[in-house]
Amino acid sequence: MRSLTKVYTITEYSGFVRGGLSFGSYQSLPKHTFDALESFILANLSESDTDVVELLSLSVRRGMGKIITARNYVGLITMKDGTVIEILPKINGDVSQTDTKRIFLEMIRTLKSVSFKEFNISNLKIDHMNLLEVFISLFASEVAILVKQGLRSSYNSIEDNERFFKGKLNVPQNIKLNYISKERFFVRYDEWSINRPENRLLKATLNFLQKQTGDNGNRYNISRLLTFFESIHASSDYEADFSRCTSNRSLSHYQKALSWCKVFLRGNSFTAFAGSEVAIALLFPMEKIFESYIIAKLRRSVSPDVELREQDARYSLFDHPTRTFGLRPDIVLTNRNGITVMDTKWKILSENVRNYGISQGDMYQMYAYGKKYGASKVTLIYPLPGKLIRSDISFFSDDGVNVEVCFVDLLQPDASIAAIVKACS
Repeated sequence: MRSLTKVYTITEYSGFVRGGLSFGSYQSLPKHTFDALESFILANLSESDTDVVELLSLSVRRGMGKIITARNYVGLITMKDGTVIEILPKINGDVSQTDTKRIFLEMIRTLKSVSFKEFNISNLKIDHMNLLEVFISLFASEVAILVKQGLRSSYNSIEDNERFFKGKLNVPQNIKLNYISKERFFVRYDEWSINRPENRLLKATLNFLQKQTGDNGNRYNISRLLTFFESIHASSDYEADFSRCTSNRSLSHYQKALSWCKVFLRGNSFTAFAGSEVAIALLFPMEKIFESYIIAKLRRSVSPDVELREQDARYSLFDHPTRTFGLRPDIVLTNRNGITVMDTKWKILSENVRNYGISQGDMYQMYAYGKKYGASKVTLIYPLPGKLIRSDISFFSDDGVNVEVCFVDLLQPDASIAAIVKACS
């Protein structure tokens, strides 16, 4: 039985110092855990598909020594020594850690890449659970539903040296193995069994999480579920069993649980992270989460006569050569009054910096959208800052492109989205 050593919770753009005392938003992390996390960062520097700069940064500051800073990814990292590191989104305003976690969980429910959509946050005691325990609880709930419905069986092809003849005799193998032992038969036959790849993966995940959890409720639920898998062999070759999984209608109810198996057994969510010191890295880019969340809210808010397209790729910046420098706005709304093009940006704007902190590159992009789409409205959507900022930020061009800045209050998102939709109608 394994209990979690320690849970450290930070937000984006805060981080850790190596031992010693904490400095401002930088918590003190034990030296051995800091070194393990440093190794994780360095191991990913050579991974071409991992933007380690956006994940975590390693640097040195005078008076602080080495520091590790969280960047644009949120979620959790579980170290092999049991330490859990939670990275929560930086939500401005007077928001408690529990509320921040609840907002984050509401936001990731909208992701299409991982099956979070159906989980019920209200049933979880997230003020007493870290993110790892929340995810374990969600997976256990999915498996409990499958067990209640009945685990599926199938015919498995088996080749073995049996004492009794059944099926078909494998003559070459029988001669090779039983030339002297005439009492055995090397045969091939089909057996109706619950020991199918989907169930093997579920059992392997339950076994893995039983070692990871430090929550008594999760430990009890996993132990109870494992009693239904006693006759099933836990998967020993994950990728092979994932490739053998059947994707027909009779097994559609397995898909949510299997998506969780991929998350836990592969140890990652969006990116394949390297590093031997990390057991699980469930990390999500906040840009993608915010975009997904806003799109989901808009879909529920726009009227039926409005066409909503996400990641629209109809146009390119140039037409010759064909489709060069493609344009892909996050959201395009079309109704009888015209076209509205929207992009979401996970960034806190401020009145104390030039152009409120809106990047010049983003504005070039929005100008191009306005021109190519002939848009009646071009909108940038940001999270609402904690400090007061003027709500009527707009930019006008003499050639007809107007860009408006809108804010979404993550504590009251529905009201914010309703206001944005009303302005577009």
